Amino acid sequence: MRRSIPAALLALTMAAPAAAQLQPGKQAPAFSTRAALGGEAMAFNLRSALAKGPVVLYFYPRAFTKGCTLEARQFAEAAEAFAAAGATVIGLSADDIDTLKRFSVEECRDRFAVGVASPAIIAAYDAALVHEGRETGMAQRVSYVIDRDGRIVFVHSDADYRDHVRLTLAAVRRLAEGG
Repeated sequence: MRRSIPAALLALTMAAPAAAQLQPGKQAPAFSTRAALGGEAMAFNLRSALAKGPVVLYFYPRAFTKGCTLEARQFAEAAEAFAAAGATVIGLSADDIDTLKRFSVEECRDRFAVGVASPAIIAAYDAALVHEGRETGMAQRVSYVIDRDGRIVFVHSDADYRDHVRLTLAAVRRLAEGG
């Protein structure tokens, strides 16, 4: 019996990570990538973003899949709270820039950027999604909070999207309070 494409994607989003994520206290790998905000292509550079304040960097498997769409909507709803705490939010997936342009409007609601997670970026952040022992070429669902000095201060890795926004926002607020 042949598995349908949606079922195959669901199975991939529930797959295990290739390696342990980067841990708090580690320096976040610097990167630049193509991104989209409000349907427009842009450049994203982590160092430039950190000059403005902390960054919430969240990896997700694929745009327009159920969990990734719901997670993006939650980040969009919390965008003002992240901004009030001085944080920049960016989502990264292995999707192409044209897909991300649409996703930035339709699901991110023009509230935050989404960028292209190249294989090098996925590897640098230990964010590869693995299914049946093989890398899928997609990122797993993992969220990092990075302080202005480029140090990872919080990591949450869970295939279930539901706690990523709440937990990263709490970490950003602790940073804003000096904790």
